[in-house]
Formats: sequence, C-alpha cells, structure tokens
Amino acid sequence: MRIAIIGTGISGMTCGYLLGGDHEVTAYEANSRIGGHTATVDVPLGHRTWPVDTGFIVFNHRTYPHFTRLMDHLGVASQPSVMSFSLQDLRSGLVFCPSSLNALFVQRKNLIRPAFYRMLFDAWRFRRQAPKLLDSADEETTLEAYLRAHRYSAEFIDRFLIPMGAAIWSAGPDAFRGFPARFFAEFFANHGFLNILDQPRWRVIRGGSRSYIGPITRPFANRIRLNRPVVAVNRAADTVTVKTADGGVDDFDHVVIATHSDQALALLADPSESERGILGRIGYQQNQVVLHTDTAVLPPRPAAWASWNYLAPEQPSDRVALTYNMNMLQGLDAPETFCVSLNIGDRIDPSRIIRQFVYSHPIYTPDSLAARRRHAEISGVNRTSFCGAYWGYGFHEDGVNSALAVCRPFGKGLP
Repeated sequence: MRIAIIGTGISGMTCGYLLGGDHEVTAYEANSRIGGHTATVDVPLGHRTWPVDTGFIVFNHRTYPHFTRLMDHLGVASQPSVMSFSLQDLRSGLVFCPSSLNALFVQRKNLIRPAFYRMLFDAWRFRRQAPKLLDSADEETTLEAYLRAHRYSAEFIDRFLIPMGAAIWSAGPDAFRGFPARFFAEFFANHGFLNILDQPRWRVIRGGSRSYIGPITRPFANRIRLNRPVVAVNRAADTVTVKTADGGVDDFDHVVIATHSDQALALLADPSESERGILGRIGYQQNQVVLHTDTAVLPPRPAAWASWNYLAPEQPSDRVALTYNMNMLQGLDAPETFCVSLNIGDRIDPSRIIRQFVYSHPIYTPDSLAARRRHAEISGVNRTSFCGAYWGYGFHEDGVNSALAVCRPFGKGLP
C-alpha cells in the first residue's frame, strides 16, 4: 500500500519504522528537522560539544515498556538519570527539595513551621488515599475538587501537588487543577509516584535523545519530506489526496495523521461529525522553552537544586514556570550548568541564552478524557488513522502505544 504519514514525532516515526518495510511510506514534516519533541542541541563549550536535550528527556523500563523494547531492538543505549524536584515560591519565599533531609529543610526555619509539617503529612496522606480513586468510575471530579473535598491544606495543594503535577505535564497550574482526579491518580500509580519505596529507575538516551532518530527512520529515510507542511487531506472512496503548501498533490491508499489533535482536525478537508466532536475537544497549550546557562533561575541555594525546579512567580500565571537542570538529568560533567526553562524567558540573562523553542503540550479535562476514549470511532475509518501521545498520558510511551494501535490492523507490531 501507499501510506502517507503526516508528522514525524515519536508516533509518526514509529509508524514509519513498522510500516516502512512492507509498504511504500512517505512522511511529511512541516519543519526543517524530524523528531518533534525529540530535540537535542549540540552546544560547543570548553574543549568539546555537549548534546543537550530540550524536549523528551527521561524514561524508565517499568512504565515505558514498549518504548524500552523499541530502543533495545534499535540498539540504542541509555544510562541512569537522577530525578528530583524542587520548589521556589517567590511570593512566600519558601524553598524546598524533598530529595534529602538537608534539601527538604534547606531553609532551617521550616523545622519549626507547623504549616510545613502539615504539607508533608498531607503528602503522606495523599499517597494513602489516592489509590482509592482507582476503584471509582468517577471521571468527572477534578483534582481541585477532590483535594478541597478531602480537606488537604493550601500549603500542600499550592506548593506541593499542583506544582509537581504541573511540572510533569508542562501544564499551567490552573489548567492542572482541572485535570480529572482519577486520571491523575491512575498516572501516579502506574508510574510509581505513590510508592515510598520501589520507584522506577529513570534513564536518558546516551548521547542525547536524538540518538534514536537515525535507527528508527532507516526503513523510510529516503521518503521523508522536510519543510513540506500539509495543508489539506481529501478522502475519497478509493484514495486519499495529500496537498502541501508548495502546491504538491499526492495520492495514497491510506493516511496516518501523527500531528497534534488540533492540527489533525485542521488538515481534514471534510471532517466527519465524529472527527470534529473528538479531535475538537482535545486541546493543547503552548510553552516557551529556552536552553541557557543562567543558574539565577534555579533555587538560591545549590543544596536545593534538583532535576526539575518549579518556580512560583510573584504574580499568578496561566503557564507553568519550570527549569530542568540538564547536567543532573543527562549526567553532563560540563563546565557550565545547562538549563532548559519553560515560560520564564524574561528572567534569563539574554547573553546566557543558547536556543529557544515553542512546544505544545496536551491539556486534560474530564471532557477531553471522554473524547480520547472514542479513538476507535475515527481511527482506521475512511482510509485515515490518527496517532499521537495525546491519546494517552502525553509521553513517549503513549506515542509508541498510539503508533502500535495504528499499525496493528496492518499486521505489524514491535519485533
């Protein structure tokens, strides 16, 4: 079959890898590079060049089983990573990092603050209570409503759980409060965050996440069309026509749309009622991302530096403010600390900026979660399949799982 794949993130690349051996696959990418959120930047510094990731960074063997299996099959090496979290609240002055007792009480005044101990107690209580959500069929109650109903303290909600969850999903704090509570608990349980012990061991791709792009695109590398944004997909009874911005028109037997949900809907020249009703209810939020070396955006005391450093600004914002310490995450013994910050570009010394990006991340609400569960209504129908990490939790494992769902009817799966 002649198959078009639109988008070359993890889902599109996985589809191309699995289908490219038996079918004539053509991949369309609107940008000048492939990979989507897999974006490694080579930074010359000192006497060498450092590969620094800016999008996809970490995974683990337990909760990324299909992605791990794919990497093993491709022969892509990985190495251990350090996962830790810190918070710096510019309104209250609170700073803590729960990776060690010294970092947790990096501000010694917290040793005598009852509200701080209440926050820690509520963190323990949430670990105990959250699994009960998994026994419920309730997918309407939001995280905010659940936390208020169970009388969790404002300190725990505003300075622990909401920041941690917003950091994980790159979601604005207010948007994250609207996440379905059961969905959140399900994710935390699946990823071991509710375990005090026996948590997953996180890893990074050795040499930067882009190291897997070459092997995964090998079966269809000569059929990847860069800088070819698709403007319309027209479907007929016996063919699919793909039109590009440069005036190109190509016919295929099937199309795999591996873009974000809003982009997918915009491409369809004749969306069905189901496609409009499902894709139109799954939203995205943009985040400004800066790769830099300005450590002034990290907590004021290095003892509280973590892999993920959440910043609560003086004024509330609808975007998450977060800095990844890439030296810690990727094990880079560099002479400078490489940072990747979200939505705090105005706080970064311009002379320290290396590269800037805009990434979009899916938003989860009870309504959009219900839409995601209707995937089978539109995918594989009318010569069209839809895939992307947004159909799951929004991470690389979900991108691979989504691609597997598309490839399964073609008789293809992971080796």
